[in-house]
Amino acid sequence: MKISELYKKDRRTLSFEIFPPKREENLKNIDETLSVLCELKPDFISVTFGAGGSANSNNTIAIAKKIKNDYGIEPVVHLTCLSYDKHEIDEFAKILEYEGIENILALRGDKNERLVAKEDFKHSTDLISYLKHNHDFCFLGACYPELHPESTGIAGELSGIKSKVDAGAEVLLSQLFFENEAFYKYNERCKNADINIPMIPGIMPVINAAQIKRMVSLCNASFPERFQRIISKYENNKEALFDAGMSYALSQVIDLLVNDINGIHLYTMNNPRVARRICEGIKNII
Repeated sequence: MKISELYKKDRRTLSFEIFPPKREENLKNIDETLSVLCELKPDFISVTFGAGGSANSNNTIAIAKKIKNDYGIEPVVHLTCLSYDKHEIDEFAKILEYEGIENILALRGDKNERLVAKEDFKHSTDLISYLKHNHDFCFLGACYPELHPESTGIAGELSGIKSKVDAGAEVLLSQLFFENEAFYKYNERCKNADINIPMIPGIMPVINAAQIKRMVSLCNASFPERFQRIISKYENNKEALFDAGMSYALSQVIDLLVNDINGIHLYTMNNPRVARRICEGIKNII
């Protein structure tokens, strides 16, 4: 099923993001994570995509196949393009079609000093435009409520999002944020710019202080004072930080749902306990 069809049914979605484990032995145990996540009946699960490698060696596709075939959940495959040429992208597309995977989150990918950027695709918009000509995928795009780290300002940001939609993106998934007002304001600006496709907020619960500080610096997300107090108070108490971080994330999710947002995309960090806690907290709301 194409993800865009979900939003034509006047219902809200719950979805998860996972990443392929770096170690092969952990990849063999991915079913332990997937079995719990899929028990929670998400509408789809997105699988991140490592830079470099090839279609045959990238574990993203293997996990997406497992999600679809073994668990009956629709996968969304992240596909970056900065380090690939047209031939390599064609190979990825052929494999996805062969495996019956219909949904792609099109991304430029982070710049990496260890990998040479190629010339065929400068932006995710280029990737969508290229694949749209010859393939029948549903394309999702990324958006950044507090602006992309390389953004020159809101006007340029909105222009970039509009270009993705014009190229063929049908759903937007947002980068993480910790202040819902930032998402509401961004969502309204997009609507005013005639960007009217579903925009799904991405929520990352805080369960590791060092990890979240790194993510905030990478993603250009603001660090609200009340959120900083949680980190400061509990960063040396693992269980207390987990409980406080989950409560903060759950309050974000409930507020978003109360305000009639299309759905929630949860960055699980491959932690089923995180997903289960959120689902338990909203089971009578979504």
